Amino acid sequence: MFIGVSSRLKCGFSCLLFYPLDIVLFYFSGTGNSRWVAGQLADALDEAAVCVTEALQAPSAFSLRPDEPLGFVFPVYAWGPPPLVLELVRALRLPTVPAYVYFVCTCGDDTGRTAEVFGKAVRERGWTCKAGFSVTMPNTYVCLPGFDVDAPAVERRKRDEAVARVGETAARIRERWAGTDCHEGGFPWLKTYVLRPFFHRYLMSPRHFHTVEACTGCGGCARVCPLHNIQLKNGRPVWGDRCTMCLACYHHCPQRAVRYGRSTEDKGQYVCR
Repeated sequence: MFIGVSSRLKCGFSCLLFYPLDIVLFYFSGTGNSRWVAGQLADALDEAAVCVTEALQAPSAFSLRPDEPLGFVFPVYAWGPPPLVLELVRALRLPTVPAYVYFVCTCGDDTGRTAEVFGKAVRERGWTCKAGFSVTMPNTYVCLPGFDVDAPAVERRKRDEAVARVGETAARIRERWAGTDCHEGGFPWLKTYVLRPFFHRYLMSPRHFHTVEACTGCGGCARVCPLHNIQLKNGRPVWGDRCTMCLACYHHCPQRAVRYGRSTEDKGQYVCR
């Protein structure tokens, strides 16, 4: 069983107006895996965490003391960081160069060269990524044949093991450990530098999303979309162009009515609660 969601997670633009802005942990999550990890880290490190989509609305609003770490928690999408996370790295305007930048990525299987991609983005800011970690979590990608959520036993094992893994990761961050501890998997260069661009160009488009007759027009998919990319028109959801393929709409649908082409028929759903 997972520990409950942390109260240190700050989401909503109002948090940037009314919460002290010395916040040094940013997270992005679609189905909840990375949100849970960020909450556990925030509790362990005595920090608050802010959603990336909200931070992008005010990238100059954050302060950072010279001794404070700067952390990012995000899922691995197509063997790399979500573009939205890299966008925040480029957009942040901090009053000082962070002394200790780290990331924690969540993945269903492996990370590829995620650490290299993230480290390059950080270097382009004149910073140095000192540490990177991966946490294996239940699978969420279902948009290609052969990809599905984990069997219940596998899901439980991953969730149980994640509790200890996050605890160990928090301890190493607290000690300012330097290095990379990510499960790259087989053929990591090929996955990140050949397959990832292919995914981005051909397999990460919102145009294949649609609903079947079971859709009740409840609007749940629009509410959970972190990019506010879904609108209801004539009682049915319509996807816009700003999509990060987090699949929150698919996995949260109570009627299992959201589909991605024909690839998600008879696939499972997963939400980290």
